Amino acid sequence: MCGICGIVDRNGPPAPDEALVGRMAATLAHRGPDDRGAVLLPGGPPFVALGHTRLSVIDLSSAGHQPMPNEDGSVWLVFNGEIFNFAELRADLEKRGHRFSSRTDCEVVVHAWEEHGEGCLDRFVGQFAFALWDSRRATLFLARDHTGIKPLYYLHEGGRFAFASELKALLERPGMPREIDPHGLDDLLTYEFIPSPRTILKGIRKLPPAHRLSLKDGDAVLRRYWEPRYEPVRRPEGELCERLLSVLREAVRSQLVSDVPLGAFLSGGLDSSTVVALMSQTAAEPVRTLSIGFQDRSYDELSYAREVAAHFGTRHEEFILRPCAPELAEKLVRHLDDPIADFSVFPTFLVSQAARRRVTVALTGDGGDEVFGGYDTYCAQRLSTLLFGAARLLGKPPLSRLISSLRPPEKKKGAVNRLKRFAEGMALPADLRHFRWMVFLSERNKRALYTDAFRDRLLDEEPYAPIRAQFRRFAGADGLNRLLAVDLATYLTDNCLVKTDRMSMACALETRVPLLDHRVIEFMASVPPEMKVRGFRRKYLLRRAVAGILPPRILARGKEGFSIPMRSWLRKELQPLMRDLLSEGALRRRGFFRPEEVGRLVTEHLDGRENHAHRLWALMLFEIWAREFVDRRCAPSCR
Repeated sequence: MCGICGIVDRNGPPAPDEALVGRMAATLAHRGPDDRGAVLLPGGPPFVALGHTRLSVIDLSSAGHQPMPNEDGSVWLVFNGEIFNFAELRADLEKRGHRFSSRTDCEVVVHAWEEHGEGCLDRFVGQFAFALWDSRRATLFLARDHTGIKPLYYLHEGGRFAFASELKALLERPGMPREIDPHGLDDLLTYEFIPSPRTILKGIRKLPPAHRLSLKDGDAVLRRYWEPRYEPVRRPEGELCERLLSVLREAVRSQLVSDVPLGAFLSGGLDSSTVVALMSQTAAEPVRTLSIGFQDRSYDELSYAREVAAHFGTRHEEFILRPCAPELAEKLVRHLDDPIADFSVFPTFLVSQAARRRVTVALTGDGGDEVFGGYDTYCAQRLSTLLFGAARLLGKPPLSRLISSLRPPEKKKGAVNRLKRFAEGMALPADLRHFRWMVFLSERNKRALYTDAFRDRLLDEEPYAPIRAQFRRFAGADGLNRLLAVDLATYLTDNCLVKTDRMSMACALETRVPLLDHRVIEFMASVPPEMKVRGFRRKYLLRRAVAGILPPRILARGKEGFSIPMRSWLRKELQPLMRDLLSEGALRRRGFFRPEEVGRLVTEHLDGRENHAHRLWALMLFEIWAREFVDRRCAPSCR
C-alpha cells in the first residue's frame, strides 16, 4: 500500500506548495517506506502539487515511481491500494492501443481514465483510494473503493483543496485551524468511531466509500458510484452454496498476486479460517499464518487457530499479547490520528508488527460479520421482536436499574454481560435497538458526563442523526438485510477498516480483505435473509458452504470478537496513565466533561463494581489525541 497527498490551489503562489506537499508526504512515510515522490505540475492557476510514499508490492522496479504521468504528462496519478483485475484490464487497454512502461496496477488506472473517464470505476475490482489530475479537463478526480478499505481525507476552503491518506498530513498546512468538531467528539464517545463524512476536526472530511469527487474551477461535485442492492432471489440451498464458494474462491485467488512475501491473519474464527482454507487450495506452497493470543484464557483463541493451521498444513506462528505499556497506547493514538476507541487496535498493531517481520502482505477475514450475518445483535433483534412484551420490561427503569447493578464478571463474555447489553438496547428507541452493540453512551449518560457548555454546542443536531440517515437510506430492504447494510456502511467502514488500515500501515504491512470483494457483497445481497441467519444460527449459508472444507469444531463455534482485557489493564498496568489523562486539572482545561462524573466512573471501575472500560478508554484516547494533535501540533518527528 501507499500514502497519497496533494493540493490544488487556485490562488497561488505555487512555490510554497511544492515544499508543503513534501512535508505532507513525510507524515505518511510509514505507509510507504520504499520510495517517495512529489511533483509541482507546470502551468496554473490552478497550481497542482502531488505527493506519494510507496510500499512496493507489484513490480518492485523504479518504473512504479509515483506521482505517475501518462505519456505526454497531461494526466498525473497518485494511487494507494491494489487493482486485483489489473492484468485483464491491461490486456483490454492494450487492444485499444494503449502502451505500458511498467507492470504496475496504478499505470492501468491512468490508461483506464484516458479510455473510460469516470466510468473506469465500474471496471475496477480492488481496494483503493486515488487522486488524478487531468490538465486537459482542468479537473482533479478522487475516488475511494466500494467499502472504504483504503482511506482518503480532504479539506476544501476558499480556492484551496487538499487531500491525503491520513488526517495528520492535512495538518501540515501553516495556520491550519485545529477546531474540534463537537459532533465528531460526541460521535466518538457514542459509537467509539466517527461516521463518515465527519471527522474529529471541523473542515476536514472523509471521502465516503464508493464515492468519487470531481473538482473543477473550484467547485467540488460528490457522487456515489456503487452500492449493494438487497433484492433477495430464492434458489435451492445447494446452488447457493456452490455459487458462494465460487465467488469466494475467485476473490481469494485474485488477491494472491504479489511480488513480495504473503501470508494471512488467522484467529481460528469462521471468517479467517475460510480465507486460509481457500488460500491453501490455491497457493503453490504452504500458506504462512500468524495468530495472536492472550494471557487471559477467556480472551485466548489460539487452540482454534492451531487446529486450522494443522488441518491445512500452514507455516504457523503465534504471538502472546501482554499488558501494554503506556507508551504503546500513546503511539497507537498518534497513528490513528482521526481517533477510534476500539480496544482491538492493540492486538491488530502487535500482530501486524510481528507479521511484518515475515511478510509484506497479509489477507484477513474482516467483513465477514457484516456480509454473512455474524453479530450477536442480529439474534438479539430477533429475540426482542419475538419476546416484545418481556423485552420491554427489561428496558423499564426499575428492572433496568436492577440489571445494571449486577456486578460484571471478569471473563470476556457471560450471561450477565449479555443481559446488561440487551436491557440497555431495549431502553433505546425502537429504530436504534440494533445499534446498542455500537452505542457506549446513552443520552442519560451524556447528561451526567458532558458539561453544560459542551451540551449546548450539540443542540443543533439530533444525536443519532448519522445512523438514522443510513437506516432511511436502506428503508426498502427487509429487516435483517437493512441491519447488514447499515453495519456495512457505518461500523465496518468507520471502525473496523480504519483500525486495520492504520495499525497495519503503521508497520508498513499491506492487508487485503477478500470477503469484502464487491462481487461477494453483491452476491450475498441477493441471498434471502433466512439463509444468512436461520433461527439463532448466524452465518448459516457460509457455514453450509464450507462444511466440507473446515474442521467441524470451527464450524460449530460461536463468535468471540477480537478484544483485549482492557478492564483489567485499566485497574493495573494502565491505571497511572488513566489517572494522569483523566485528572481533574486535565478535564477542566479541556472543558468537555464533568470531573466529578469521570471520577465516579474511575472509582467504580477500580473498585470492580462496574466495567466502565469502554467509556474510560474513549475519554483517555481523546485526551491523548488532543495533547498530540491540538496542544503539541503533532509533526512527523513526534511519532
